[in-house]
Amino acid sequence: MSTSTPVDGKAKAAARGKISGAVWTALALVYVVWGSTYLGIRIVVETMPPFLSAGARFITAGLLLAGVVAWRYGPAALIATRAQLGSATLVGLLLILGGNGLVVLAETSVPSGLAALLVAAVPMWVVVLRASTGDRPPPRTLGGVLVGLAGLAVLTSPGLSGAVRLSGVLMVVVASVLWSLGSFSASKLTLPDNPFTGSAYQMLAGGAAAVVVGLLRGEQRGLDPAAFSTASWLALGYLVLFGSLVGFTAYVWLLQAAPLSLVSTYAYVNPVVAVALGALILDEALTWPIVVGGGIVVAAVGVIVSTERRKK
Repeated sequence: MSTSTPVDGKAKAAARGKISGAVWTALALVYVVWGSTYLGIRIVVETMPPFLSAGARFITAGLLLAGVVAWRYGPAALIATRAQLGSATLVGLLLILGGNGLVVLAETSVPSGLAALLVAAVPMWVVVLRASTGDRPPPRTLGGVLVGLAGLAVLTSPGLSGAVRLSGVLMVVVASVLWSLGSFSASKLTLPDNPFTGSAYQMLAGGAAAVVVGLLRGEQRGLDPAAFSTASWLALGYLVLFGSLVGFTAYVWLLQAAPLSLVSTYAYVNPVVAVALGALILDEALTWPIVVGGGIVVAAVGVIVSTERRKK
């Protein structure tokens, strides 16, 4: 891939094995900010329609980011080839419409902490995707995947027992698979040279698709913005500025600037933050399936990521 920005220079350095301070800063942002977005989503969908609010979130963030790119690097930085736009659109659909959109819909019935723990399985699915392309993971990694699947089985028990909607639990599982596919694809496809440009197009494409899905679901019928709570508006603003503009952009940049195995470590930090915030702010119950199943998944992901990092 040709390069023309300082950001891409850092990507090259990371590819040579140097983990820069910028990478660690971006990781810290993804760790903390994305851990809190599950709480934000839960508060948003209390009074706002899921897909329309998600679409508004990412379209707004995408436009803001495009403006920042044009201001920082010049309007020419927004130019992309048809192939690059196609790749950015595909990744945006997988990450935002599939990965994020289904989580937003699921959180209308699933506690935010449980949703975060189910999404923590992302590195497991990445391993499965890699294996499907001929990359043979070591036995320790495969063992971590099997243990993680056992943890997921425990985490789905609230849905099987009727404590939460099983459909919501399954939606989050599907969302984590689609997010993994988007992350895996982003490391293989030809995206815009400037990762921030790619991030803007991904958010715009995914956000627009979410709006279309929301309209097809009829979320606009009887829509009354006056009925949206102040908490939901504040949470939506937080998701736009921090969850999307800061967190998602940092994540997309990391996909090009750091090893995927390192980037995936966010998956076992986010749920700890999300579960703590859900319990403290929304009084979400810490049931035994959440504590035990979540612990198993986080431990399994830790094994997978640590093993993959040693491979590097």
